[in-house]
Amino acid sequence: MMRISAATSRRSYALTGLALITGLGLAGCGSIDDALFGGPNSGAPAQNEAPAASSDQPSMSSSMPGTLPAATSSEGASGGVPTTNGSLTPVQIESGSDTGTSVNHTIQNLREELSGLQEKVVQASQQLGDLRNAAAQSATAYHEAKAQITTRLEMGTTRGNPELVAQWNIAQSGLDALTTNINSLNSVGSEIANDASRAHFVQDTIQATFNVSGAVDEDHRQLSVLQDESGQTIVLIDRLLTEASADIQRQTAYVANERANLTTLASAIKNGEFYGTELGTPMMASVGGPVSYAAPTGAPLVTIKFDHATVAYQQILYTALAQALQSRPTSSFAIVAVSPTRGSAPAVQLAQTESQRHAQEVMRSMTDMGVPAARLSISSATDPTAMSSEVRVYVR
Repeated sequence: MMRISAATSRRSYALTGLALITGLGLAGCGSIDDALFGGPNSGAPAQNEAPAASSDQPSMSSSMPGTLPAATSSEGASGGVPTTNGSLTPVQIESGSDTGTSVNHTIQNLREELSGLQEKVVQASQQLGDLRNAAAQSATAYHEAKAQITTRLEMGTTRGNPELVAQWNIAQSGLDALTTNINSLNSVGSEIANDASRAHFVQDTIQATFNVSGAVDEDHRQLSVLQDESGQTIVLIDRLLTEASADIQRQTAYVANERANLTTLASAIKNGEFYGTELGTPMMASVGGPVSYAAPTGAPLVTIKFDHATVAYQQILYTALAQALQSRPTSSFAIVAVSPTRGSAPAVQLAQTESQRHAQEVMRSMTDMGVPAARLSISSATDPTAMSSEVRVYVR
């Protein structure tokens, strides 16, 4: 059990801190004021969600959620179009002579269709390369602003420093740009999925044309060439679709993780000091849903005595929460406002109101530190032995 009072409180020190339609909410607070002081967007789900890649598509990314590697953009020696894993070389569609048969007329239409798909493959590949470059630039701008904020906080600064607020807004803009980039990736992925369907249809039509009567040997030779070319086209389109899915998955996880970190930075700027890394990431990220709470029993994790006008309890509270979550990531917490029962009836009522206000303050601090609100409960109690208002935090 950890206890804190005005005599034992201290300043904190830095602790550094295709269905492509299923996604994570990425849109964050519109401004630092929303993140710090609970504006209309604070804590609310994103209105514009950036969809994640379908689970039907395999991910080719080995990156951690907090990492956004820059993609290669140089063309290969063969003059192909840049992709994540090398150079995509379009399939050359062979021309054929007109035999004058009705089957050959169908072959020419199929050849034009396949050539059009090849052009769309090149265009989609170039779009993916451009979007990767844009994402890398946005991530760089975000991390530069974040690094400047972190450095100032670690050295110590004033509460609500406007210079850090400006840097925070730059970082926020970087993440917003990444969110827009993910939406664009989804659009490109949808187009590639449509192209994949069309390519399979062309391949099935080619196969069916072999059985049409009235063809000459040259027609069947051209059909065989088209069949090979359609198979190669499908391979290229499937490759692009896989890469688009991997990009969406990687960037979606990255932005969601950094949104949480940016919220923690907003709280640190407000207080002018760093408590540590986001408590909700990654330890409690997989723990969701409401929790039923029983009446708290046993020794509290932290007891905060508000026997002074300003009690700096945040760092000790953060340390206790971090230790509890390290031992058991599924932990939830009960916050109890404890008031003394001494004095007249109006004095007791005033003490209860004061302790409830302090409990709400502690709860806000815990959510600022990254503990999901669904893992918190708040209640009131009286204690005849208490000399002043207290807030007791119990671990569940």
